Amino acid sequence: MRIQGADMRIQGANMRIPGGGRGPGQHRRGLSPAPAVGRGRPDLRLGAGRRNVRPGATLADRVVARHTVQTSIAEYTLILNGLGEVGWRGVGDALRDAVAELRAIDLTYSPARPASLVSRLRRAEISADAYPPLADIVARCAAMRAATDGWFDAWAVPGGFDPGGLLVGWAVERAAARLRAAGIEDYAVISGADLTVRGHAPHGGPWRIAVHHPTANDRPPMLLEMTSGAVGTSGVAGRRDHVVDPHTGEPADRLIAATVTGPDLAVADAYATALFAAGRAGLDWFPTKDGYRALFATAR
Repeated sequence: MRIQGADMRIQGANMRIPGGGRGPGQHRRGLSPAPAVGRGRPDLRLGAGRRNVRPGATLADRVVARHTVQTSIAEYTLILNGLGEVGWRGVGDALRDAVAELRAIDLTYSPARPASLVSRLRRAEISADAYPPLADIVARCAAMRAATDGWFDAWAVPGGFDPGGLLVGWAVERAAARLRAAGIEDYAVISGADLTVRGHAPHGGPWRIAVHHPTANDRPPMLLEMTSGAVGTSGVAGRRDHVVDPHTGEPADRLIAATVTGPDLAVADAYATALFAAGRAGLDWFPTKDGYRALFATAR
C-alpha cells in the first residue's frame, strides 16, 4: 500500500494514524500521511537527524524527566512522564535503575568489548547456557533466524555470533521493564530510530511518533499514535551498510529503510533488519498476525 507523497509502503493492519480513524490495514488504497501540524507537533521523531526527541508540554500534575546515556552499543534517551505522587525522587530512582541496566548490558554483552560474555562466547570460552540472559539473547536470535527464513542471522557475520541486530531492542525492553518495576507507567525509551513507548506523553494523549523518510527531508512524515508498543528501523540515512545480506555477505541495498512496529522492540528490530536485507521478498515470511506491521521506504 503506497503512502502518498512519502514513497513508503506499509504491510499489516491496526496502526493508528492521527485523523484517519482506522488503521491502514482497513483501507484498500490511497492512504496519505497525516501532516505534522493540526493536532500538535509530534512528541518523537524518527529518521530526522538529531531532532528525534521533542517532549510535549508538561501537565501540572506530572513530573517529566529526560535523560540521555551513551554506551559502546548505542545512545539511549529516556523520557519519563510520572504522576505527581511519584515525585522527583521516584522518577530519579526509576531513571537510576534503567540507566544502570543499560550500562550493565553494555559491559556484559557488547560485542565491542573483548571481555563481554558475547565476545567470550564467540571465542568459545564459555557456554551460553551458563548465563541465563546470554542464553535468552542466543535463543531470540535463533528464533528470529527461523522466523525470517535466515534473513536475520546473527551467525552469518565475520567473527561469529553477533546479536547486534536485536541487542539494542533487547536492552531497551529491559530498561523499560526497570521503569515499570519502579512505578513508571508512562515513558518512552529511544535509541536512534528505535523506540518503545507506554502510556501517555507529557501532553496527556498517546505518544505521537513521526516516521520520516530517511533521505527525502522535504516529504511529510507519517504520524503514528501509540500508547504501548515499539518501532524498530533498519537502514536509516548514513548507516545503510550496517546490514549485510546473510546469504552473500554483501551490504544490503534492496531498500532505503525498513520500519517495523509491534509489541516488542527486540523482535521488531530483528524483523526490520531482515526486511531491509530481503526487500519486498520478505513479505513472504513476514507475519500478518502477532501485532507486527512493516513500513518500507523505497527510492521510488
